[in-house]
Amino acid sequence: MFSGIVEEPAKVVALEREKENLHITLTCSFVNDLKIDQSVSHNGVCLTVVKKDNATYTVTAIKETLEKSNLGQLKVGDKVNVERSMKIDSLLDGHMVQGHVDQTAVCTDVQEADGSWYYTFEYDPSKGNITVEKGSIAVNGVSLTVVNSRENSFQVAIIPYTYEHTNFHEIKKGTVVNLEFDIVGKYITKILKQYLESGQLNRLTGK
Repeated sequence: MFSGIVEEPAKVVALEREKENLHITLTCSFVNDLKIDQSVSHNGVCLTVVKKDNATYTVTAIKETLEKSNLGQLKVGDKVNVERSMKIDSLLDGHMVQGHVDQTAVCTDVQEADGSWYYTFEYDPSKGNITVEKGSIAVNGVSLTVVNSRENSFQVAIIPYTYEHTNFHEIKKGTVVNLEFDIVGKYITKILKQYLESGQLNRLTGK
């Protein structure tokens, strides 16, 4: 479990394909604190540390992860938002983030707003995911508040600190990002869908 409070952007230093898997080697300031088998969020994707040395560590992404996230598009030199898993006694400064990316989105606009930035993202609504105005969403693993929620798009406002300390400063029009929708909203959506499919909702409402 993560909070969506990114610790820093890690730099990709090597990529190695092995059959349908991708081994991603990165460097960051807390490499020496990592342990084999430890979970770390990478652009919102929970991956396990499988190898490390004094300067780098390696994680492995499987085919499904590469298809559902932007990790398959990584290049050497790219920056990836990283966050270690929460401790039980940690403050939940962001929101509950599982590290399970639901789908990707495309940045369609970036607007400067006198010291901050508004990013607009579009996604495929046919997958059943929704955003709620002022609700939570994780974009590349960053816990953010939804603005201007639409059926297939939304905006987020980025302050200078977030812009500088995550890979948001590299996101531009056309950039693909990872989305993890709010876990509470996903459960409510699923329950309502089950009620609608079974006809129970109509009986409850009398319609």
